[in-house]
Amino acid sequence: MDWTALKLSLWLAGLTAAILLPVGVLLGRVFAWRSFTGKPLLEAAFALPLVLPPTVLGYYLLAGLGEASWLGQWTRSALGLSLVFNFPGLLLASVIFNLPFAIAPVQRAFEAIPENVRNAAACCGMSWWRTLWRIELPLAWPGILSALVMTFAHTLGEFGVVLMVGGNIPGETRTIAVAIYDRVQAFDTAAASRMSALLLLLSLSAIAISYYATNRMARRHA
Repeated sequence: MDWTALKLSLWLAGLTAAILLPVGVLLGRVFAWRSFTGKPLLEAAFALPLVLPPTVLGYYLLAGLGEASWLGQWTRSALGLSLVFNFPGLLLASVIFNLPFAIAPVQRAFEAIPENVRNAAACCGMSWWRTLWRIELPLAWPGILSALVMTFAHTLGEFGVVLMVGGNIPGETRTIAVAIYDRVQAFDTAAASRMSALLLLLSLSAIAISYYATNRMARRHA
């Protein structure tokens, strides 16, 4: 068992979920209730990681974050930091390829809130922030929880983008999915089986907890 790779994967998944939580709430709310020019195109752009092959997305991220790109050159000159083949670059790539998992469930949750609920809050003199905090977020919480769990679980299992952008550096970018690939390549099926089973158990547990919490909340509001 590669415990270092597992620890790095859990750290990467936790950071990605934490970063995307406010992003998903903000963009999900905007997409649910606002109409503006170019909205379908913008929604499609954020949903691209769902349909693009991971190697294609990984290639474009590698090209866009590498030192040959303007972003890579700027971060190298201004911050002294490379955005590929290290953990910060891997984290940035993880945030990008998990955007649809963080936005879509939250958007659907906000869309399910009746408009008259928000209108009633406005008639009672509640501010935008108080309405969001006291009414909208509690009602949208099942979707927010689903987004967190999906983002976390997807990060744990992602392989193509991680390998393209992060490479396979022990203790830095080698995640549990890459470690499983290494063990298979070395014909160490016993270690690959143990790590695969652990990853399966972690992913199943996370999704089961999400369903349990969502169903319990739905019964409470019924």
